[in-house]
Amino acid sequence: MFKGLKPIVYGGREVWPLVEGGKGVAVSNHASSGAWAAAGGIGTVSAVNADSYDSFGNVIPQIYHGRTRRDRHEELIAYAIDGAVEQVKRAFEIAGGKGAININVLWEMGGAQRVLHGVLEKTKGMVAGVTCGAGMPYKLSEIAASYGVSYLPIVSSGRAFRALWKRAYSKASEWLAAVVYEDPWLAGGHNGLSNAEDPKAPQDPYPRVRDLRATMREGGISDDVPIVMAGGVWALKDWNDWIDNPELGAIMFQFGTRPLLTQESPIPQLWKERLMQLEPGDVLLHRFSPTGFYSSAVRNPFLRQLEARSERQIPFSTEQAGDHTHQLDAGVKGKNFWVTRGDLLRAREWVGQGFTSALKTPDNTLVFVTEEEKAEIRKDQTDCMGCLSQCAFSSWMDSETNSTGRLADPRSFCIQKSLQEAVHGGDLDKNLLFAGHGAYKFKQDPFYSNGFVPTVKQLVDRILTGD
Repeated sequence: MFKGLKPIVYGGREVWPLVEGGKGVAVSNHASSGAWAAAGGIGTVSAVNADSYDSFGNVIPQIYHGRTRRDRHEELIAYAIDGAVEQVKRAFEIAGGKGAININVLWEMGGAQRVLHGVLEKTKGMVAGVTCGAGMPYKLSEIAASYGVSYLPIVSSGRAFRALWKRAYSKASEWLAAVVYEDPWLAGGHNGLSNAEDPKAPQDPYPRVRDLRATMREGGISDDVPIVMAGGVWALKDWNDWIDNPELGAIMFQFGTRPLLTQESPIPQLWKERLMQLEPGDVLLHRFSPTGFYSSAVRNPFLRQLEARSERQIPFSTEQAGDHTHQLDAGVKGKNFWVTRGDLLRAREWVGQGFTSALKTPDNTLVFVTEEEKAEIRKDQTDCMGCLSQCAFSSWMDSETNSTGRLADPRSFCIQKSLQEAVHGGDLDKNLLFAGHGAYKFKQDPFYSNGFVPTVKQLVDRILTGD
């Protein structure tokens, strides 16, 4: 028997303890988050390169004119602030005084702190809280508190929260509205797996959340400050034992994947149709993101191409040493590439298949690509606009030198370009489609039978029944 949820007080009003997960680059926009708040929950506007509109209501394409990466980075920040402010204002209007509106930022996005200041300065009284993950956002509490706004850090372990609490959050404890536990094996988008954790060995979230609550209690944080369970949440009946559980304290639930398939969701119709066709295992936990984090996305031809590219990879040395006894004569110009005999034969085979260019990686390996792939990689690296604080793909870094000091990595990709194209009508086979690992349930859940796409209100009502 499903216990049911009780409303909580958040942002000065009663809301359902249901949070819409923030999905960046124009996916969690005003339409979806405003509707989620209007249904009585906590809607989340993504402040990661959100869309702005012209006077006719058309999306303004984010085109960059700056000659240098630094110039383009400044344009990116201006787009990000303008877009997020526009989205918050529209969401707040749609909410009509119900629920609450949060914003979500990626701490590792380029200019994250400047964007956060810019958005909160221009949306006073509209934003109830800021959720933030992907990195260790130590300054989140200080920035949110300075605008009288709550903060909800996203963590994947009690250890991560302890570090944040001791260093910064304990000084602004009154503005801590909740702690989001995002399951690193099940959530969509970027995942907080540590080096000590095995991506192929998922852990049960219950002991991890219980440990997080113990860490919060150590810091003197009341059990009334909720933990938000995020990642892998589909039907609340599956989490019945978590509700009103004294071991866990107050619990809320975040839905990231299910809101993708609603009438208000801004993703293209073809993407919505694709979601209804997914099978178990069709979402891949991978390391191709230029952030360096693990992330989870639909294993479409785009991801499979990146997997294949990394498999066409051989180590080299610049002088004859050990078993590197053969000079490479395929895919490279010059004579200072020494490889094993087996790798020489593999390289010749790849070149014969059309992968005629070998590109260096930061790890003293070569990956073999087609001339077309090489041209696209080089163009995307040249066009970099600094959308991350540091980017493995382009070797951009938001610092005085604007460089990570490492070789750009051709095994990765331009994430800004790909996410923008995916949500704005680009080829879904050639771009990144973030999704949680439970996305296959769209095909199995009778709620979506016969291609039914609910409104956000219908989805929230359904969730509240436990299904």
